[in-house]
Amino acid sequence: MPYGNNDWLALTSEPTLEPKLPICDPHHHFWDLRTVRMPYQRYLLHELVSDIDSGHNVTSTVFIEAGAMYKADGPDEMKPVGEVEFVQGLSAASASGLYGESRAAASIIGHANLLLGDRVRPVLESLLLASPSRFKGIRHSVTWDPHPEIENKAARGRAKQNQLSDPEFRKGAKILSDMGLSLEAWLFFPQLTELAEFAKSLPDLKIILNHVGGLLRIGPYAGNDSEIIEKWKTGLAAVAECPNVFIKLGGLGMPQTGFGWDTRETPIGSEELAKDMAPFLDYCIDQFGPSRSMFESNFPVDKVSFSYNVLYNAFKILSRKYNSNERAQMFKDTACSVYGIDF
Repeated sequence: MPYGNNDWLALTSEPTLEPKLPICDPHHHFWDLRTVRMPYQRYLLHELVSDIDSGHNVTSTVFIEAGAMYKADGPDEMKPVGEVEFVQGLSAASASGLYGESRAAASIIGHANLLLGDRVRPVLESLLLASPSRFKGIRHSVTWDPHPEIENKAARGRAKQNQLSDPEFRKGAKILSDMGLSLEAWLFFPQLTELAEFAKSLPDLKIILNHVGGLLRIGPYAGNDSEIIEKWKTGLAAVAECPNVFIKLGGLGMPQTGFGWDTRETPIGSEELAKDMAPFLDYCIDQFGPSRSMFESNFPVDKVSFSYNVLYNAFKILSRKYNSNERAQMFKDTACSVYGIDF
């Protein structure tokens, strides 16, 4: 079944604001999940097209790894190549024009295990061969938290405490940098100071911080906004001092951010959503500047909280305080520059 409750989302319907404003959505996923750990869920080209064709002028998108369609056979370190091969096919289908004017997955971010150190090079070379013109980098999630109620990737062997300081991880990241590829940084906000030190150690590595730096306001982080938000701000400011780091403005629809939008009887509308997001996104923009900031959908993950149309309406409302050049950067130009998209 498609991912996301479309019937529930349809309860909040509104016209698209500024429908001609060009957008590059720099963060979405594709998957076809049929595993024992979750019910069958699908989000493929048809589902993405249905969302991005909801009224906004989405000219291109960037696929970010989701751990789907790995190869069933071969060495473990090479299995993620299957995901890039899979997305390369979807991107080629989109480029045919059969599915509309938007070019889905115009750039592709895969996964390679940087803990391989020097041995990660052949994996990266295989990823490049799988998509020579679209593959631009990898995401190696380092989400780690000591609290058991906070989800992390440790159970799948892809995150551990202080992973950004691991010598082998840094060796792998140096190879990534030497090959002109980028790193998506997905972590939780208590790890932001670690990211700042990591970014300083590899100043030539292009790093894209996902989802405003991994804000958490559930479990042990719930009900203590004054302390939590101050720590998030301090960590984010440290990362912003590194000119090689860019930030994605989004990801707040994930339940772990504590807004509770996913539990409402009627989905949130764009005016209220913009008001709720503004203190967080404005702080990010203030720290990084529009030239290092980009609005993201994080679909279908954030689809549990709002529709695509409502989300980008909210981004447009929130960004009205910025001038036209700054808005153009955050909606399209920064993402196209970071991911090498020339249309």
